[in-house]
Amino acid sequence: MEPPKDQHTPEKSPSDPPSSAYPPSGCCTNCGGPTISEPPPLASLPEMSPPPNYRPIRAPAINLPHNSQAIILSPVPHAEQVPVVTPPYQFQCPVKRIHSSDDIRRFQESASCKNFLGFVVSLSESIRGQKISDPCHVSPTVAAIVSILETLLQWIDEIPPVQMSSRYGNISFRTWHERLAEKAESLILEFLPDEFKGSTIEIVPYFFDSFGNGSRIDYGTGHETNFAAWLYCLARMGIVKEEDYHGVVARVFVKYLELMRKLQMVYCLEPAGSHGVWGLDDYHFLPFIFGSSQLIDHKYMKPKSIHSDDILENFSSEYMYLSCIAFVKKVKKGLFAEHSPLLDDISGVPNWKKVNSGLLKMYKVEVLEKVPIMQHFLFGWLIKWDE
Repeated sequence: MEPPKDQHTPEKSPSDPPSSAYPPSGCCTNCGGPTISEPPPLASLPEMSPPPNYRPIRAPAINLPHNSQAIILSPVPHAEQVPVVTPPYQFQCPVKRIHSSDDIRRFQESASCKNFLGFVVSLSESIRGQKISDPCHVSPTVAAIVSILETLLQWIDEIPPVQMSSRYGNISFRTWHERLAEKAESLILEFLPDEFKGSTIEIVPYFFDSFGNGSRIDYGTGHETNFAAWLYCLARMGIVKEEDYHGVVARVFVKYLELMRKLQMVYCLEPAGSHGVWGLDDYHFLPFIFGSSQLIDHKYMKPKSIHSDDILENFSSEYMYLSCIAFVKKVKKGLFAEHSPLLDDISGVPNWKKVNSGLLKMYKVEVLEKVPIMQHFLFGWLIKWDE
């Protein structure tokens, strides 16, 4: 049946909503037939709103931190040679210097920060394309540090956790930490050359702060950075040499990671300053950097390979990155994309070289430029604070 001749059908403009979603003006909202009254205005519906039953599974695909622009624009850090100190030595008790964002800017512009970050990059490059089990130069210094970490591991067996109802913070960790405070200096003196015996006043605080906080019973990337700073101080004194870097990562840092995971699991250490679901990891950052360097130019394993349980089971003992992913999946329940969205997004990066460079930039911005983390960092004669 044709509509009446005098019935005017308004011409549809490009801005009008499609007829399949909304009936045209002057038509019934139920059957679409002509009416004498206008329908309710559509202005009450927000523009570009999702359908009423829309519920996102998780946040958008790019789960970068809030200051992602700073990470993207930040230049990729480069390796730097560590300058070795010469006599006369002026070792001093290190102190905290960072209290504000202005202090962070001063630190970032300093030679100490650039050289320390360059040291981290050098460690990363030393393990590039290497498996953990590959042969490497193990100097007496590297062997001594590994032995110290094995001693700390034995202490955990000697100091069992007490029964507690709380999820985090077993108080037995304080007993372990007190023993560390008592014996740290003597452990380090075992491998220090005679000319550097006086350095303990400066380097022991870095070592002591590398394994978590005894009063808060927590651990985070700031403590991990202290361990890297302790190794850096040894490099500044020439005790750790460039030819040791491969062994420092493949032997020392792997043993340190084993120790920290055991401490985290046995004493239920609380994550210190964790970003929660939006962070890279609750406790660590550096093993992701070193581990991604290991996998650069690997013939078969790509960033997306972390989703293969077979690959994680068979290769996590050889590659730190895969070891970290396997540990995250072990301790966290649910879908990986939901409890670790940032790691899930990184798996979509095309190659490991981009993953490695991105993580180095992220470490600089998310760790070395964060006041809550770096306010505990120490400065002395080996790591100077520029006035």
